[in-house]
Amino acid sequence: MPDRNASQKKVISLQISLTAYADALQQIIQLGKTNTPSYACFANAHMTVEAKKSTAFQSQVNGSTFTFADGMPLVFALRLLYGIKQDRIAGMDLMGSVLQACENNRLSVFFYGSTPALLERLKDKAQKKFPHLIIAGMISPPFRVLTEEERQQHLNAINASGAGIVLVGLGCPKQEMWMAKNSNSINACLLGVGGAFEIYAGVTTRAPQWMCALGMEWFFRFLQEPKRLFKRYAVTNTLFLWYFISQFITRK
Repeated sequence: MPDRNASQKKVISLQISLTAYADALQQIIQLGKTNTPSYACFANAHMTVEAKKSTAFQSQVNGSTFTFADGMPLVFALRLLYGIKQDRIAGMDLMGSVLQACENNRLSVFFYGSTPALLERLKDKAQKKFPHLIIAGMISPPFRVLTEEERQQHLNAINASGAGIVLVGLGCPKQEMWMAKNSNSINACLLGVGGAFEIYAGVTTRAPQWMCALGMEWFFRFLQEPKRLFKRYAVTNTLFLWYFISQFITRK
């Protein structure tokens, strides 16, 4: 397993993995091939602020095998704080790359999260694009706390499938908590890709590339769901900026 402490830098509350996009993909596929228990988080401003507010959640994310800079604010922060030109490694982008690499390497994948209908749509889209992709299984967990029996049944089903990669779409912070709790019991690399399920399945639309490059993807999402996201973004983005300025001023 990669030495997480060898290449990481702290941004506010999270230890961000420093690696090129291609290297990240290669390492994930290798972990999948060897069925190594491991998990990757994809950090954005929201996750960073949540981790700042909760030391328990912070430990769960920082305990991952990788915490990638998913959001451009994290990429900009690494550049301003440390002079590091880090690739953006977004869950949505990496999900497509992982599926293609799994098809090329005959490595099976498992989908965990969302609703049964969306999982079926996701499966259909993935198999049309990657006809030789092996989808070992899918589980749509109930929208409540699992019983211990249910949790164990899910772990057993994933392990029995032989999948090397498990794509987890439970949303932040639920998916990170689930991966941290269960990773050691699953013989696969878990990827907490969150809303990538909905985008990849064609249920929601991703921001144009120019907005992503400018770190404005959050604004595109806000325009799609202003009532639901106004409070979250108003608070989260303000706090992220405040925490970043505080770290920038006090950096050594």
